[in-house]
Amino acid sequence: MATYTPKAHEIERAWHVVDADGLVLGRLCTEVARVLRGKHKPTYTPNIDTGDHVIIVNADKVVMTAGKADRTIKYRHSGYPGGVKSESYAQLHGRKPAEAVRQSVRGMLPKGPLGRQQLSKLQVYAGPTHPHAAQQPVPLEIPGAAAR
Repeated sequence: MATYTPKAHEIERAWHVVDADGLVLGRLCTEVARVLRGKHKPTYTPNIDTGDHVIIVNADKVVMTAGKADRTIKYRHSGYPGGVKSESYAQLHGRKPAEAVRQSVRGMLPKGPLGRQQLSKLQVYAGPTHPHAAQQPVPLEIPGAAAR
């Protein structure tokens, strides 16, 4: 029996919306990364982008447990000597909440062209509204990510 590989025209992409109000960041991001990769589908293939689109709203209300927001440090480098900049997750979340959630999901996706393609299907908004109503997104249930 031959291994099934989905063709590009056979891949159907759905739209999901997640309300992150009060959800734990790590549990939210693992589930979102799973849907972006397509692991929830029976046609999942590791080397092909079979995932769905995900919209995250209320990114400014996501929480981290046990004081991790102050302990977790985010680093970036300008590419020049001495160009390392760091800030705590709490500072990044206060400045750009959507970018903080997006970077957390990005770290859970594959590195390289496939991961960048999957990340392009993620939309994160700090507030409760989004401009994707025409796609008729369905709510995505996050198991084990109960509000704290």
